Amino acid sequence: MSINVFQLLDAVMSDDVVRTLAGRFGLTPDLARKVTGAAAPAIVAAIMHRGSTAEGARGLFDTIMSPDVNALIGKQLPELLGSTTGLNQLETVGRELIQRAAGVNVGALSDAVAAQTGAAQSTAFSLTGVVGAVLMGILKQHFTSSQGIVGQLPTLLGHQLSSVNASLSDRLAHAVGLGSAAAFAGSILTRLKDVSAHLEHPKPVERPVPVAVPPQTIGTSTPPIEPEKRKHSWLWWLLAAIALILAFFALRSCQHDDGAKDSANSSTNNSAAAAPASEASLPAVVAASDASAAVAASGAIALASEASGASAAVAASAASSASEAAPAAAPTQDSHLSFTVDKTGAPTITATVGSEAEKAQLLDALTKKFGDGKFTANVTVDPATKPADWLAHLDGLLPLMALPGAEVKIDGAHVELSGAAADAKLGWLDKLKALFGSGFDIGVFNVQKAVADATQSFRDAVKGLFGAQASCAGDDVAKVLNLQVVNFNTGSVTIPASAGADLRDSAKVLKACAKQGKPVRLEVAGYSDNVGDKTANLNLSKRRAQAVLTYLVAQGVSASTLSAAGYGDANPVDSNDTEGGRFHNRRIAFSAKQ
Repeated sequence: MSINVFQLLDAVMSDDVVRTLAGRFGLTPDLARKVTGAAAPAIVAAIMHRGSTAEGARGLFDTIMSPDVNALIGKQLPELLGSTTGLNQLETVGRELIQRAAGVNVGALSDAVAAQTGAAQSTAFSLTGVVGAVLMGILKQHFTSSQGIVGQLPTLLGHQLSSVNASLSDRLAHAVGLGSAAAFAGSILTRLKDVSAHLEHPKPVERPVPVAVPPQTIGTSTPPIEPEKRKHSWLWWLLAAIALILAFFALRSCQHDDGAKDSANSSTNNSAAAAPASEASLPAVVAASDASAAVAASGAIALASEASGASAAVAASAASSASEAAPAAAPTQDSHLSFTVDKTGAPTITATVGSEAEKAQLLDALTKKFGDGKFTANVTVDPATKPADWLAHLDGLLPLMALPGAEVKIDGAHVELSGAAADAKLGWLDKLKALFGSGFDIGVFNVQKAVADATQSFRDAVKGLFGAQASCAGDDVAKVLNLQVVNFNTGSVTIPASAGADLRDSAKVLKACAKQGKPVRLEVAGYSDNVGDKTANLNLSKRRAQAVLTYLVAQGVSASTLSAAGYGDANPVDSNDTEGGRFHNRRIAFSAKQ
């Protein structure tokens, strides 16, 4: 079942809510509604664009279902708007979610909204964050309540197109990277339909086939019930057993009369010897009535055993039916493959797949290609992992696994090349695009682009930390400061020029909080990748953390609120197998301290 997110947005952002927002920002209710009405279609269009690739749809779904998204925002919004802290957090989280979900520049979007509506840029920036938080909460509430999965996302997004078309201007479309509104509308449904075929969909519920019941004859007496017949069947066995015992004694008596005419004691002993071995624990003297009782007891035990077995069978059947009726939880994690190739052409492979069969398929292919002992593989099986679609293209990847210096990382449908694999002269980028097809996002890691993207994300988010209503909570500040990248040169502890402006903005935030009497206490932590000597990396990470602390203090931040520590290659946030992973692990991280 799909939804219209715009109708739900209007319901959540009622007239009372809009009046509250307008009062917060010094706007008329009409202008506040105009700003939110411009931001919403642009955000939804950007989300639709992101969901038009398999990898994008999976990443979008993961963002929607993340803990940062408040599925109860429809009920809690009036309360959140009632406090400055609640409103600030709502704005900040909303902008971060827009960035993560749609990959757009929130600053550029809010500038376009401001230009289109006539609102101040700061106001448009704040309200765009609020709209983003509410939209994501609406989507999460829908998927949570309906137990939806990522395969349903493209269809749901496609249903929003008519509402998007009604309000999306070319200015807003350009701001979120969609080109013209008409071009977006003309292609998005086809792309969403195509990507839907690459995603998991709910399996139809299997209903048990009813067992045919024989027709009953009208007017006859009630037919005998089979269990009742079985209930008394032991009585016939008891009578048969008694008859056998009597026959046995009669036969023995005849044998004694015709033979040696033994004494009565001998006859009694023979009778005792004839008793079943299982009756050895009974009294030594066993008369015919005792034997009958024993047989009756045996029959009763057999009946109880049969009943118990039947109950167990029914219980097992019920348990089996219950286990079949309850579907296994859908896997949520992307499969992973990364490898590096040494100078001799021997690869080291790290992978996470969802089944033993996929693991065997990977290892068999590696063994066939390289031979036993000619590669290193660390393959983890995790049932929470989605099917590894890249396994279908493994034959085309194997030659790259033998290229000295090649580095490749695959997460779900995202493929990143570095090292020799990224050498344009070798043409592996084009080869893999042709090999994998349109369902995969394939690119080359670029340090400059990674730094630029991080810088833009930080600058979009740090705006929310300025002003009288900004949050000075340590965790909130640290979360924003960690978006920036201090990309030191190899072996250097000198602050790079690319990080200077961001660190100065960080200092301004910290000084503003201190001026309000809300000093933020932070640890500045340095981390390294795993290349080189561990001790040297540890020392370098400490010196880099201290360099950042010194820079902030030089900008006017109180030294008493900061501390520095280095942790070397501990706590990696990404794999060290590729250039991109090592880039992410070489980092400065801020954390709040009490």
